[in-house]
Amino acid sequence: MSDIKLTKDKMLTFDGHEKISALKAPAKLTEFGERQNEANEALAANVNELIKRVCALEDQQEKNAEIMKKIAGELASFKKELDRVRLTEKLNSGAIERLDRAVRLAEGDDE
Repeated sequence: MSDIKLTKDKMLTFDGHEKISALKAPAKLTEFGERQNEANEALAANVNELIKRVCALEDQQEKNAEIMKKIAGELASFKKELDRVRLTEKLNSGAIERLDRAVRLAEGDDE
């Protein structure tokens, strides 16, 4: 954030409703204009800093979206591989049980 912290006092450019004589009006108007310029500069600095931060966040969001897409692809691949391993394990377990039964039958064991 900008080094210039916006406070109510810094943003106050008009400080009263006193009657101003015609002779003091130009000086008061100049004072008001200078205060308004300072307030505008402070606001501009803060707005520019916010714009930079928003741009940086948008860039980071794009990078994060790309990373999430990669993670989603990897996760889908992992799920396919896990499903394949589970199926293989089931098929192998079934085959082992059938072979075990066949061996027992061949040995004459009728369990």
